Amino acid sequence: MIFQPAILALLLASLLTTLALGGGAVFGARVLRHWDPTNGAASQLRLERGTYLTSTLVGFALAVQGVALVLFVFNADRMASQFVGAMCAAGTLRVNGFGMPALTLRIGVFFAACLWLALDHLDSQGYDYPLIRVKYALLLAVLPLALAAAGLELAYFLNLRADVVTSCCSRLFTPANAGIGGDLAALDPALALGLLFGGLTLLLSLGTLLVTRGPGRGNWVAWTYSGANVVTFVLGMAGVISVVSPYVYENPNHHCPFCLLKPEYGFIGYALHGPLFAATAAGLAVGPLAWGRHFPSLRTVSPRLFRRMALLSMGACALFGMVSGAIILRSGLVLFP
Repeated sequence: MIFQPAILALLLASLLTTLALGGGAVFGARVLRHWDPTNGAASQLRLERGTYLTSTLVGFALAVQGVALVLFVFNADRMASQFVGAMCAAGTLRVNGFGMPALTLRIGVFFAACLWLALDHLDSQGYDYPLIRVKYALLLAVLPLALAAAGLELAYFLNLRADVVTSCCSRLFTPANAGIGGDLAALDPALALGLLFGGLTLLLSLGTLLVTRGPGRGNWVAWTYSGANVVTFVLGMAGVISVVSPYVYENPNHHCPFCLLKPEYGFIGYALHGPLFAATAAGLAVGPLAWGRHFPSLRTVSPRLFRRMALLSMGACALFGMVSGAIILRSGLVLFP
Protein backbone atom coordinates (compact mmCIF):
# COMPACT_ATOMS: atom_id res chain seq x y z
CA MET A 1 0.00 0.00 0.00
CA ILE A 2 2.87 2.36 0.64
CA PHE A 3 3.51 2.61 -3.10
CA GLN A 4 0.20 4.28 -3.82
CA PRO A 5 0.74 7.73 -5.41
CA ALA A 6 -1.05 9.68 -2.68
CA ILE A 7 0.94 7.95 0.07
CA LEU A 8 4.22 8.51 -1.75
CA ALA A 9 3.31 12.18 -2.21
CA LEU A 10 2.58 12.54 1.52
CA LEU A 11 5.82 10.82 2.51
CA LEU A 12 7.80 12.96 0.04
CA ALA A 13 6.18 16.11 1.44
CA SER A 14 7.08 15.02 4.98
CA LEU A 15 10.67 14.30 3.94
CA LEU A 16 11.16 17.62 2.18
CA THR A 17 9.50 19.48 5.06
CA THR A 18 11.70 17.89 7.71
CA LEU A 19 14.83 18.49 5.63
CA ALA A 20 13.91 22.15 5.14
CA LEU A 21 13.02 22.56 8.80
CA GLY A 22 16.21 20.79 9.85
CA GLY A 23 18.30 23.13 7.72
CA GLY A 24 16.34 26.10 9.02
CA ALA A 25 16.87 24.94 12.60
CA VAL A 26 20.63 24.70 12.08
CA PHE A 27 20.66 28.20 10.67
CA GLY A 28 18.36 29.35 13.45
CA ALA A 29 20.77 28.04 16.09
CA ARG A 30 23.51 30.18 14.49
CA VAL A 31 21.20 33.19 14.52
CA LEU A 32 20.37 32.74 18.19
CA ARG A 33 24.06 32.60 19.07
CA HIS A 34 25.62 35.17 16.75
CA TRP A 35 22.95 37.62 15.53
CA ASP A 36 24.01 41.20 16.21
CA PRO A 37 22.60 43.90 13.88
CA THR A 38 25.05 46.44 15.25
CA ASN A 39 28.00 44.36 14.07
CA GLY A 40 29.31 45.04 10.58
CA ALA A 41 31.49 41.93 10.41
CA ALA A 42 31.38 39.57 7.44
CA SER A 43 29.79 36.84 9.56
CA GLN A 44 26.84 39.11 10.38
CA LEU A 45 26.42 39.99 6.70
CA ARG A 46 26.34 36.29 5.83
CA LEU A 47 23.67 35.73 8.44
CA GLU A 48 21.59 38.58 7.06
CA ARG A 49 21.84 37.21 3.53
CA GLY A 50 21.04 33.73 4.75
CA THR A 51 17.81 34.85 6.36
CA TYR A 52 16.23 35.50 2.95
CA LEU A 53 16.91 32.02 1.60
CA THR A 54 16.15 30.25 4.87
CA SER A 55 12.87 32.09 5.42
CA THR A 56 11.78 31.30 1.86
CA LEU A 57 12.60 27.59 2.13
CA VAL A 58 11.11 27.19 5.60
CA GLY A 59 8.04 29.23 4.66
CA PHE A 60 7.41 27.06 1.61
CA ALA A 61 7.90 23.88 3.62
CA LEU A 62 5.48 25.02 6.30
CA ALA A 63 2.92 26.15 3.72
CA VAL A 64 2.99 22.62 2.30
CA GLN A 65 1.75 21.39 5.69
CA GLY A 66 -1.72 22.79 5.04
CA VAL A 67 -2.00 20.96 1.72
CA ALA A 68 -0.56 17.79 3.24
CA LEU A 69 -3.10 17.86 6.08
CA VAL A 70 -6.02 17.98 3.62
CA LEU A 71 -4.45 15.28 1.44
CA PHE A 72 -3.82 13.06 4.47
CA VAL A 73 -7.50 13.11 5.49
CA PHE A 74 -8.74 12.86 1.89
CA ASN A 75 -6.50 9.86 1.22
CA ALA A 76 -7.62 8.15 4.43
CA ASP A 77 -11.24 8.55 3.34
CA ARG A 78 -10.49 7.26 -0.16
CA MET A 79 -8.74 4.17 1.22
CA ALA A 80 -11.68 3.18 3.43
CA SER A 81 -12.96 0.72 0.83
CA GLN A 82 -9.74 -1.32 1.14
CA PHE A 83 -10.29 -2.25 4.80
CA VAL A 84 -12.98 -4.49 6.22
CA GLY A 85 -15.19 -2.55 8.61
CA ALA A 86 -14.07 0.94 7.51
CA MET A 87 -16.73 3.26 6.14
CA CYS A 88 -14.74 6.51 6.08
CA ALA A 89 -11.43 8.02 7.19
CA ALA A 90 -12.24 7.21 10.84
CA GLY A 91 -12.00 3.48 10.15
CA THR A 92 -8.87 3.83 8.00
CA LEU A 93 -7.07 5.82 10.69
CA ARG A 94 -7.88 3.12 13.24
CA VAL A 95 -6.34 0.27 11.21
CA ASN A 96 -3.33 0.61 13.50
CA GLY A 97 -2.37 2.68 16.51
CA PHE A 98 -0.48 5.35 14.54
CA GLY A 99 -3.27 6.88 12.43
CA MET A 100 -5.10 9.10 14.90
CA PRO A 101 -1.90 10.31 16.66
CA ALA A 102 -0.43 11.15 13.24
CA LEU A 103 -3.51 13.22 12.35
CA THR A 104 -3.46 14.99 15.73
CA LEU A 105 0.20 15.95 15.35
CA ARG A 106 -0.37 17.07 11.78
CA ILE A 107 -3.04 19.45 13.01
CA GLY A 108 -0.63 20.76 15.65
CA VAL A 109 2.10 21.27 13.06
CA PHE A 110 -0.37 23.08 10.81
CA PHE A 111 -1.26 25.63 13.49
CA ALA A 112 2.38 26.06 14.52
CA ALA A 113 3.32 26.57 10.87
CA CYS A 114 0.66 29.27 10.42
CA LEU A 115 1.95 31.07 13.51
CA TRP A 116 5.55 30.94 12.27
CA LEU A 117 4.57 32.22 8.82
CA ALA A 118 2.75 35.18 10.40
CA LEU A 119 5.76 36.02 12.58
CA ASP A 120 8.13 35.69 9.62
CA HIS A 121 6.01 38.05 7.53
CA LEU A 122 5.87 40.61 10.33
CA ASP A 123 9.61 40.34 10.99
CA SER A 124 10.41 40.89 7.31
CA GLN A 125 8.64 44.27 7.49
CA GLY A 126 11.16 45.64 9.99
CA TYR A 127 14.47 47.01 8.77
CA ASP A 128 16.30 45.50 11.77
CA TYR A 129 14.48 42.12 11.89
CA PRO A 130 13.39 42.64 15.52
CA LEU A 131 11.64 39.26 15.79
CA ILE A 132 14.33 37.13 14.19
CA ARG A 133 15.40 35.44 17.43
CA VAL A 134 11.78 34.80 18.40
CA LYS A 135 10.81 33.21 15.12
CA TYR A 136 13.88 30.96 14.97
CA ALA A 137 13.38 29.92 18.58
CA LEU A 138 9.83 28.97 17.56
CA LEU A 139 11.23 27.06 14.58
CA LEU A 140 13.46 25.04 16.91
CA ALA A 141 10.34 24.17 18.89
CA VAL A 142 8.34 23.25 15.76
CA LEU A 143 11.04 20.91 14.40
CA PRO A 144 10.55 18.10 16.99
CA LEU A 145 6.80 18.31 16.47
CA ALA A 146 7.23 18.00 12.70
CA LEU A 147 9.67 15.12 13.10
CA ALA A 148 7.25 13.29 15.39
CA ALA A 149 4.39 13.83 12.92
CA ALA A 150 6.51 12.55 10.03
CA GLY A 151 7.62 9.53 12.06
CA LEU A 152 4.08 8.62 13.08
CA GLU A 153 2.87 9.07 9.52
CA LEU A 154 5.59 6.78 8.20
CA ALA A 155 4.82 4.18 10.89
CA TYR A 156 1.13 4.42 10.03
CA PHE A 157 1.65 3.78 6.34
CA LEU A 158 4.22 1.03 6.91
CA ASN A 159 1.82 -0.83 9.19
CA LEU A 160 -1.24 -0.68 6.97
CA ARG A 161 -2.57 -4.23 6.51
CA ALA A 162 -5.50 -5.02 4.24
CA ASP A 163 -6.34 -8.17 6.24
CA VAL A 164 -7.02 -6.18 9.43
CA VAL A 165 -10.64 -5.77 10.48
CA THR A 166 -11.08 -2.21 11.70
CA SER A 167 -13.99 -0.46 13.39
CA CYS A 168 -16.27 1.97 11.63
CA CYS A 169 -17.15 5.46 12.79
CA SER A 170 -20.41 4.26 14.32
CA ARG A 171 -18.36 2.53 17.02
CA LEU A 172 -15.91 5.39 17.52
CA PHE A 173 -18.41 8.26 17.74
CA THR A 174 -21.07 6.68 19.89
CA PRO A 175 -22.05 7.39 23.51
CA ALA A 176 -21.26 3.77 24.36
CA ASN A 177 -17.59 4.28 23.45
CA ALA A 178 -15.29 5.13 26.36
CA GLY A 179 -13.04 7.42 24.31
CA ILE A 180 -13.23 11.12 23.60
CA GLY A 181 -15.31 10.46 20.49
CA GLY A 182 -17.95 8.79 22.63
CA ASP A 183 -17.86 11.58 25.18
CA LEU A 184 -18.47 14.19 22.48
CA ALA A 185 -21.25 12.13 20.90
CA ALA A 186 -22.90 11.86 24.31
CA LEU A 187 -23.06 15.64 24.84
CA ASP A 188 -26.55 17.02 25.30
CA PRO A 189 -27.54 18.67 21.97
CA ALA A 190 -28.91 21.79 23.65
CA LEU A 191 -25.74 22.21 25.70
CA ALA A 192 -23.55 21.62 22.65
CA LEU A 193 -25.45 24.20 20.60
CA GLY A 194 -25.32 26.70 23.43
CA LEU A 195 -21.58 26.28 23.85
CA LEU A 196 -21.00 26.43 20.10
CA PHE A 197 -22.94 29.58 19.27
CA GLY A 198 -22.24 31.17 22.64
CA GLY A 199 -18.52 30.71 22.07
CA LEU A 200 -18.77 32.14 18.55
CA THR A 201 -20.69 35.15 19.81
CA LEU A 202 -18.19 35.88 22.56
CA LEU A 203 -15.28 35.50 20.15
CA LEU A 204 -16.81 37.88 17.61
CA SER A 205 -17.56 40.38 20.38
CA LEU A 206 -13.98 40.22 21.60
CA GLY A 207 -12.73 40.59 18.02
CA THR A 208 -14.91 43.67 17.52
CA LEU A 209 -13.44 45.19 20.67
CA LEU A 210 -9.95 44.41 19.42
CA VAL A 211 -10.47 45.93 15.99
CA THR A 212 -12.25 49.07 17.17
CA ARG A 213 -10.33 49.89 20.36
CA GLY A 214 -6.97 48.22 19.84
CA PRO A 215 -5.09 45.46 21.68
CA GLY A 216 -5.19 47.16 25.07
CA ARG A 217 -2.38 47.89 27.49
CA GLY A 218 0.00 44.97 27.50
CA ASN A 219 -1.89 43.58 24.47
CA TRP A 220 -4.25 41.75 26.83
CA VAL A 221 -7.17 41.97 24.39
CA ALA A 222 -5.07 40.57 21.54
CA TRP A 223 -3.62 37.73 23.62
CA THR A 224 -7.06 36.93 25.03
CA TYR A 225 -8.45 36.81 21.51
CA SER A 226 -5.73 34.36 20.47
CA GLY A 227 -6.47 32.13 23.46
CA ALA A 228 -10.20 32.37 22.86
CA ASN A 229 -9.69 31.05 19.34
CA VAL A 230 -8.21 27.84 20.75
CA VAL A 231 -11.23 27.43 23.03
CA THR A 232 -13.60 28.16 20.14
CA PHE A 233 -11.84 25.55 17.99
CA VAL A 234 -12.43 22.92 20.67
CA LEU A 235 -16.06 24.00 21.08
CA GLY A 236 -16.50 24.04 17.31
CA MET A 237 -15.21 20.50 16.86
CA ALA A 238 -17.31 19.34 19.80
CA GLY A 239 -20.38 21.00 18.30
CA VAL A 240 -19.79 19.44 14.88
CA ILE A 241 -19.47 15.96 16.37
CA SER A 242 -22.25 16.17 18.94
CA VAL A 243 -25.00 18.06 17.15
CA VAL A 244 -24.19 19.46 13.68
CA SER A 245 -23.26 16.11 12.11
CA PRO A 246 -26.58 14.42 13.06
CA TYR A 247 -28.41 17.28 11.34
CA VAL A 248 -26.41 16.63 8.15
CA TYR A 249 -27.10 12.88 8.22
CA GLU A 250 -30.63 13.41 9.57
CA ASN A 251 -29.82 10.60 11.96
CA PRO A 252 -29.51 11.31 15.70
CA ASN A 253 -27.06 8.42 16.15
CA HIS A 254 -24.56 9.34 13.42
CA HIS A 255 -21.91 11.74 14.76
CA CYS A 256 -18.88 11.11 12.53
CA PRO A 257 -17.04 14.30 11.40
CA PHE A 258 -15.21 12.38 8.66
CA CYS A 259 -18.27 11.19 6.75
CA LEU A 260 -19.07 14.87 6.20
CA LEU A 261 -16.21 14.91 3.69
CA LYS A 262 -17.91 12.37 1.43
CA PRO A 263 -19.51 13.35 -1.92
CA GLU A 264 -22.90 11.94 -0.92
CA TYR A 265 -23.10 14.73 1.63
CA GLY A 266 -21.93 17.38 -0.81
CA PHE A 267 -18.45 17.62 0.78
CA ILE A 268 -20.10 19.77 3.43
CA GLY A 269 -17.31 18.87 5.86
CA TYR A 270 -14.88 21.08 3.96
CA ALA A 271 -17.27 24.02 4.27
CA LEU A 272 -17.43 23.36 8.03
CA HIS A 273 -13.88 22.43 8.93
CA GLY A 274 -12.19 24.82 6.50
CA PRO A 275 -13.47 28.07 8.06
CA LEU A 276 -12.96 26.73 11.58
CA PHE A 277 -9.32 25.86 10.92
CA ALA A 278 -8.75 29.17 9.09
CA ALA A 279 -10.31 31.15 11.93
CA THR A 280 -8.14 29.43 14.53
CA ALA A 281 -4.93 29.77 12.52
CA ALA A 282 -5.51 33.48 11.92
CA GLY A 283 -6.67 34.11 15.47
CA LEU A 284 -3.60 32.48 16.99
CA ALA A 285 -1.39 34.97 15.15
CA VAL A 286 -3.24 38.06 16.43
CA GLY A 287 -1.48 38.19 19.82
CA PRO A 288 2.08 37.90 18.48
CA LEU A 289 1.33 40.36 15.66
CA ALA A 290 -0.04 42.92 18.11
CA TRP A 291 3.03 42.44 20.33
CA GLY A 292 5.19 43.57 17.41
CA ARG A 293 3.96 47.17 17.77
CA HIS A 294 6.37 47.62 20.70
CA PHE A 295 9.33 47.51 18.31
CA PRO A 296 10.13 50.85 16.62
CA SER A 297 10.57 49.37 13.15
CA LEU A 298 7.18 47.62 13.37
CA ARG A 299 5.19 50.37 15.05
CA THR A 300 3.25 51.29 11.93
CA VAL A 301 2.96 47.90 10.21
CA SER A 302 2.01 45.81 13.26
CA PRO A 303 -1.42 47.44 13.88
CA ARG A 304 -2.33 46.98 10.24
CA LEU A 305 -1.34 43.32 10.20
CA PHE A 306 -2.97 42.28 13.45
CA ARG A 307 -6.24 44.02 12.53
CA ARG A 308 -6.18 42.33 9.12
CA MET A 309 -5.60 38.95 10.75
CA ALA A 310 -8.31 39.59 13.34
CA LEU A 311 -10.80 40.47 10.60
CA LEU A 312 -9.84 37.32 8.69
CA SER A 313 -10.36 35.24 11.80
CA MET A 314 -13.70 36.89 12.58
CA GLY A 315 -14.90 36.43 9.00
CA ALA A 316 -13.98 32.74 8.95
CA CYS A 317 -15.56 32.29 12.38
CA ALA A 318 -18.78 33.91 11.21
CA LEU A 319 -18.79 31.74 8.08
CA PHE A 320 -18.44 28.61 10.20
CA GLY A 321 -21.38 29.75 12.31
CA MET A 322 -23.52 30.52 9.27
CA VAL A 323 -22.80 27.15 7.66
CA SER A 324 -23.62 25.36 10.91
CA GLY A 325 -26.84 27.34 11.30
CA ALA A 326 -27.88 26.71 7.69
CA ILE A 327 -27.34 22.97 8.13
CA ILE A 328 -29.54 22.91 11.23
CA LEU A 329 -32.31 25.04 9.68
CA ARG A 330 -32.45 23.06 6.43
CA SER A 331 -32.30 19.62 8.02
CA GLY A 332 -35.34 17.39 8.37
CA LEU A 333 -34.09 16.08 11.70
CA VAL A 334 -35.88 17.25 14.84
CA LEU A 335 -33.75 16.98 17.97
CA PHE A 336 -35.75 19.41 20.08
CA PRO A 337 -39.49 19.19 20.69
